Parts: sequence; structure tokens; C-alpha cells
Amino acid sequence: MTTEHTPLVAALRELRARTGLSLAALAERTAYSKSSWERYLNGRALPPRQAVVELCRVADEPEGRLTALWEISEAQWSARGAASAAPAPTPRRPAARPAPDPVRTHGRRGRLMVVLTSAYVLLAGGIALALFLLPGRGTADDEPLSAPVPHSTGPQCRGAACEGLDPIRLICGINPDTLTTYRTATGAHVELRHSRKCGASWARAWGTAIGDRVEVAAGGPAHEVRVANRDDTETYVYTGMAAARSGTTVRACFRPASPDGERECVEARVGAPASPQ
Repeated sequence: MTTEHTPLVAALRELRARTGLSLAALAERTAYSKSSWERYLNGRALPPRQAVVELCRVADEPEGRLTALWEISEAQWSARGAASAAPAPTPRRPAARPAPDPVRTHGRRGRLMVVLTSAYVLLAGGIALALFLLPGRGTADDEPLSAPVPHSTGPQCRGAACEGLDPIRLICGINPDTLTTYRTATGAHVELRHSRKCGASWARAWGTAIGDRVEVAAGGPAHEVRVANRDDTETYVYTGMAAARSGTTVRACFRPASPDGERECVEARVGAPASPQ
């Protein structure tokens, strides 16, 4: 659970307590299962935005504050995904050193020990001073860092170089524009998103069923994602990216797993005002 995620979880728990509903009863009044609500309320999974909206509806709470908390949590979740995907630097092998001259080494050993001892004292003193000056040292509120610092916090691709790639791993999913959101006949939601920094768009979906497929295209090849398992149904699935600049029309299509389900598509233009959700 991230620092940004904690306020959202606390607010969701407060709303659920206000309703007086059990998890099973909450599942009956929303589109999300009992196990899903257990994960959301324990901070083990970021709930879809629609789950937050539905809990607000059940609790008769205006959704503005909770959806704002959700946006902060979702942005941080995207950043954590990018950080975990950052490649580790390749360690450099130390250069080989020539073997010491045994005759000269003996004469310098005493001076070397003095230098090393002095360096150790200075180093220890510097570390102690740094620890003393750290704010909040030793308090009960200290928490370990939840994710490594990424080697780069900026986008890792631009335009055509992003084609077909994961928007989260390439750090394009931080603070993107929402072009449009569409609710399908099965109740799933498909959202078209765009990153100005990456010059690319993609689709994400939630409330899906195993076997559902979502694809996106922006005048070029289509990039598809399939809902593979139960975990996918309880969070977001993302397509690969399609290069798109201002004025480009982006198209997302949803294909339900049901054999008698119909393909549904939605379009939006980059740079146009977002359609109402």
C-alpha cells in the first residue's frame, strides 16, 4: 500500500462502515464480488474508479472527494508499475590492479594503516552526523520505501517508438488525458487514454470477464489485450500503445467472451474535449 493509496483505503472503509453492509451484501448491491471488495478495503488492490463511484452511491456520498483520492492513487500505482519495470544497471567489473611489490609494500605498511584508520574515523563520524540530522529519526511512523527509485521518471518512448508497447512499463501512464469512457452492453468499461509526452494512445478496460478482448488503433495496426484470468477481471487491463498526435482519431473495440456477444467500438479525437462519462 502506497502513501497515496492509504487515504483512499481509509475513506472507502469509512463509507462501507457507514452503510452497515457486510462484504457479501455490498457485493450484491454493486458489480464487484465479495473477494474484490475484500482486496480493495484491505489495500491489496487498487479498485477501479467505477467501484469507488458505486460505493459512494450505496453510501449516499457525493463522489467528488473519493474520485479525487482515486486519481492520486491511480497515478502513483502507474508510477510504481514503471519503477518495478526499470532495468537494473549492469555492474561494472573493477579494473585489474597490478600485484604489489613486496619490497616496497613493507616500507609503506605503517603509513597505510595510519591513513586507513583516519579515513575510517572520518567516515564513521560523517555517517553518525547524517543519521543525527535526518528528520523524524527513530519515530514509530517511519516506513520503508515501498518501491525502488526508477532510473528515469520520464517517458521511455515517443510517437512511433511506442507502437505496441506497454504504457505502464514505458512510463506513459502517468497523468494521461482521458479521451472518452464507454460502458459496454456487458457492463464492462472501456476508456481511451492519451499521453502528450509519449505522443501515444491506448485503451484500458475494467469490469470485464475472462475471455473478453479489447483492441486499439489510431490509423495504423491494432493492438489487442485479452482478459486472461480472474485477477484481470478485478483490476485494469491495458492494450499496447498506438502512436497518435493532436487531431488523430483513436478507436477502441470491445469483443465479449460470449459467442453471441457483439463487437462494440468507440472513437475519440486527440485534442478534442473529453466526452462525459
